[in-house]
Amino acid sequence: MLVLITYDVNTEDAAGRKRLRQIAKQCVNYGQRVQCSVFECLLEPAQCRALQAALCKIMDPEKDSLRFYYLGSRYENKIEHFGAQTAYQPEGTLIL
Repeated sequence: MLVLITYDVNTEDAAGRKRLRQIAKQCVNYGQRVQCSVFECLLEPAQCRALQAALCKIMDPEKDSLRFYYLGSRYENKIEHFGAQTAYQPEGTLIL
């Protein structure tokens, strides 16, 4: 299923900036950054639960916000992209 993950981390202090880097690093391991604090991740349910647990452990619930949007398996018709950056296909070929 495709999951859209968004986060807002309070970066007023060094600890917040560290949390921001850690959350982004975890998300990069599971998906593609599509905007500064937005990732599209193609996940199995177990992977999703593991990622949620890891991110919730990093974040400060008093200062930070984390949102998961579940777009499901038929996500192609639920996404429209406009603007400069080219859209990517989560299930497409990845060339390294």
